[in-house]
Parts: sequence; structure tokens; C-alpha cells
Amino acid sequence: MATIIPTSTNTMMATCIQIQVGDMTENSVLPAISRGRRGPRREGSQALASPGAGRPCGASPRAGVYAALMAGCLRGPAGCLARSIALLAASLSLMCSFATAGYAHSPAVRRASSVPPLGGVNITSRTLADGQRAQVEIADAVKLHAKLVRVEVAWSTFEPSDARVDPAALAGLDRLLGVASAAGIRVIAIVDSSPCWASSAPASLLHRCNPHRAGAANAWPPRQPADYGSFVALLAQRYGTRLAAIEVWNEPDQINELYFAGPHKAVRYAAVLKAAYTAIKHANPQVTVLGGSLVGSNGIFLRALYAAGIKGYYDGLAVHYYTLVLTAVRAIHEAQVQNGDTAPLWLDEFGWSSCYPRRRVEQEQACVTPAIQALNLTNVLRSLARAPYVAAEVVYDLQDNRAEQFGMLTGAGAHK
Repeated sequence: MATIIPTSTNTMMATCIQIQVGDMTENSVLPAISRGRRGPRREGSQALASPGAGRPCGASPRAGVYAALMAGCLRGPAGCLARSIALLAASLSLMCSFATAGYAHSPAVRRASSVPPLGGVNITSRTLADGQRAQVEIADAVKLHAKLVRVEVAWSTFEPSDARVDPAALAGLDRLLGVASAAGIRVIAIVDSSPCWASSAPASLLHRCNPHRAGAANAWPPRQPADYGSFVALLAQRYGTRLAAIEVWNEPDQINELYFAGPHKAVRYAAVLKAAYTAIKHANPQVTVLGGSLVGSNGIFLRALYAAGIKGYYDGLAVHYYTLVLTAVRAIHEAQVQNGDTAPLWLDEFGWSSCYPRRRVEQEQACVTPAIQALNLTNVLRSLARAPYVAAEVVYDLQDNRAEQFGMLTGAGAHK
């Protein structure tokens, strides 16, 4: 079964195809062209067909699947194969040839073939305000053999008043970085959300902007990009290489504008990225800066960013793909190659919701069973171990919540 979903806006065009292949493994899903979207507090952009509910290859969606997924795949293709061969079965050989064909001949910057991508999980920003939760989530990440966690650091929460950092918010981030560092885990801090005083939102939104509550005005980029640069420089100076990276904003190409609102998005995002990169490198040259934070894989917005002069202002390009992942990664990489961009990709959001059969669609993404969720994650991790231009892969999400079942753990913290 194939579902073709064309979409377009005045800045983005994409077509999504989801294929359900019955003769590979029972009800397995073959990732194809991606423009799907799902993530913290977001709506997706596409609704895709739901797969069947069967369990592929007799696979059990238990902790062992995910331990194999992280422990095996993050040690390299050989380890991944040894731990997941029974799960992948006949579909894996076709998946890998489909997903990795042409990878070896691209001119992108490469990691050593013996060094697989860094792997990790996304965790909730509520962890910053709850020391016990931070301990539990980092402990769970360790059990999954994660080397990274990714968390949202809302600028509006940390600096609600001009040039005044909230000490309680900073203490929460100190605590998380301390717990993670002690466990051998590094943190990707995704920094977004303009404070009311810095937002470029129109007066009608600023009038209603509450410094202590998220609102529409926070989604607008700062009037002065240097203000954002000052805040991320503080993070770089304070935490240094305990941070795996600072990701500059979130999804400026997202159609629903929940994170980056307003006109002239490419030009305005480029200005924010340039200010952030310059400030971070001045504060600590060793801190990695991630730009892009893209959901679109067709290259249209990325080319607009190139035209706005972003080259040279990031160490890696962050991308977020859901449901249909592998070809999306390849497509955005080809757009990089065509434009002479050799920065590695950080796939720091991807995943599937195990909401089937309770629902068919969640956050405009197709629901799958826990077994299919495990199979798809394993396929992606194993395939990307062969892609030398992918530096990191971070699953969304660590744990289910009331609204979503994207987690590798249930809402109660149990293994699926």
C-alpha cells in the first residue's frame, strides 16, 4: 500500500510516500521520502497510512530490542548485526541497499568508518525543574547505552527579564549537566523561544506576552540576534564540552510556525545562527554549534539558508525526520553536496509512535505497533552506521506521555 501526500507552501514543497511491503516481513514499513514531523509540543505536517498490527519475524518489543538497538548499533555495523539479525530478517537487506546506495561516493566530511554515529535519546524539558526526574531519566538513558541526551532550553524561561538570568532555571540545568556528565552522557541543548522583551512579534502579540508563560510571541525570533548570541555564549562558557552541542533554535522551516514565526524566515534564521555561532566560538571554541534544525528534506529551505550566507556558521546540520527517515537523510545530504556543504548531519529527532491499534494517527504521524517501532528504529540505526556523513542519531523520545507514544519506555517507565 502506498499513500502519496503532496504538500506545498510559498517556501516549501514536498511529497511523502509511505509503502507497506507485505512480502518482506509481516507488516514491516519501508521508509521512503520524508517530510513528516513530530516532536515536543508540536503538530506534525503529514498524516500517513497506518501499518498492520502484526509482529515482524516474531520480534518481541521488549527491553532487549532497545538494548540491542543502542548497544549493538552504536558500536558499529557488526555489533548491530549480531544483536538484531533475528529482528531484521529479510527486510533488512533490502532496507540497507535502498537506504545506503550511493553513500560511499559523496564528498562530505566523514567520520572514521570504525567510529559509528553517537546515539542518544530526547528527554523532556521538565527534567530541568525536577532533580529526581533528571536522575531517573539519565539512569534510563544509561541503561539504553545512550551517549547523548537532547533537551530543550527555552531562552524565555532562563532570561525572562532583559539581561537577568533566572537562578532557579540555571540551577536546574546545572543539575542535569552534572548528573549527565557523571554518567558519561553529554547533552545537546536546543535553545529556542524568545523572551517577551526580546521577541520580534507584532505589538498585538507582545501586549499579551507573559514572561512566565509560553505564548505565541515566544515563537518569533529576536529583534536583535545579538541578544540570543549573548545567552548561548553564557551556556558555552558555563558548560563547555559537557555540552555535545548547542542547537540554534528549532525548525525554522516548520509549516505550523510553532517555533519560528513571522516573515523572511531564511534570512532571519541566518542572522540568528550567525550571531549565535560567533558568540559561542568566542566564549568557547570547543563547543559544537548545530544549525538548520530542519524538518524538510527537499532542500528548498536549506538552499534559501545557503543564499542567506549560513555556510561557515555551524559545525553540523541538525535534521528532524519522522516515519520515513532514511531517504530523507539521503535527500538532504544530496542537497548539501550540490551546494558544497561538507558539514555532518545530526539526526537528533526521529521516531515512531507505538499507538496502534488504539489509534491510527498521532500528531499527524502513522501509528505503529511496538514491534514495528522497534524494527524501524533498528533499521535506521543499522543503516546510518554505514553513512559516514551522519555524526549523531537521537531517538525521539525516551518515554511516552499522556498525549504521545513515541517513547522507548512506557509512560510508567517500563520497557515496551
